[in-house]
Amino acid sequence: MEMRKFGNSGFSVSMIGFGAWAIGGPAMAGSLPLGWGGADDSVSRRALERARELGVTFYDTADFYGLGHSEELIGGVFGNSGDVLIATKVGYRVQPDQSVVLDFSKQYILAACEQSLRRLRRETIDHYQLHSAKLVHLEQGECIEAMELLRSSGKIRSWGVSLNTFCPEIEAGYLMDRNLGDGFQLVLNAINQRAVPVLARASGLGYGIIARMPLQFGLLTGKFSRETRFPADDHRSMRLRPEVLSPALDGLEELWPLADKYKVSRAELGLSFAASFGEVSTVIPGIRTPEQAEADTAGIVQLAAEDMEFIRGLYRRRFSAVVDLMQRAG
Repeated sequence: MEMRKFGNSGFSVSMIGFGAWAIGGPAMAGSLPLGWGGADDSVSRRALERARELGVTFYDTADFYGLGHSEELIGGVFGNSGDVLIATKVGYRVQPDQSVVLDFSKQYILAACEQSLRRLRRETIDHYQLHSAKLVHLEQGECIEAMELLRSSGKIRSWGVSLNTFCPEIEAGYLMDRNLGDGFQLVLNAINQRAVPVLARASGLGYGIIARMPLQFGLLTGKFSRETRFPADDHRSMRLRPEVLSPALDGLEELWPLADKYKVSRAELGLSFAASFGEVSTVIPGIRTPEQAEADTAGIVQLAAEDMEFIRGLYRRRFSAVVDLMQRAG
């Protein structure tokens, strides 16, 4: 497994990390699905263990994934072990009326961090992230004050922001202009490339970069068709509706020949695209099973410059409009 520097944080991370949203299992806020449907905890534990055996050192979760269950699973498998790095997030919470809100108050962040540490069974969180914080939250300043306090008190080693899917430049620019934080988590894949303009400046300033959703909810595995439908407790039932699937699949027909060129699977091509950006520290596909851990850590190739540019052009011609549709779908 290739290791890469996580910006100027002082630690290195595996090029492929473990995205732990799906292992949180089904969770709902009223009728709103918060996860990826059902999950088997025993399989999830084996997936975590297999990933570590394969050299994965970076595990990304959130207190919102399974409403804490993902953190509990990771804590049960790894505890306070020093051979893995754990990143988690804070900000989303479900209110008594089952509505979902963003809470970046200092009081809430400090309390939530303690709960995450308890579930993770760790003394320190390696990388703590503001979960989809908006510019208004950063400008209010309480969240930044809380993160710096947590770092100075030894509760966290570094902090950053898991940025909005559709307009990452705004919040990233605010932090970079002020030299705040240590890392950004960005949606980056062949379909959604809106984060690309952030990469060079962020990397140059010493920020670690986590590329999330490298397979765009599974679209880049090549396993979906226009007839694909998702159960009600899977968030993709809202995000990958037929009106999104159809144009996405049309565009992907132009991408798939590259998988044949490199002799990799379609999923490996998707992961390779994100990993081929030198600014990226780690790519975090969602992993649910030991088999997925094995598949997602094999077959990663460096794409040639002309092929990277082809995929960039495909985004401009075909996928930018798909991302607009996804944004409207939520």
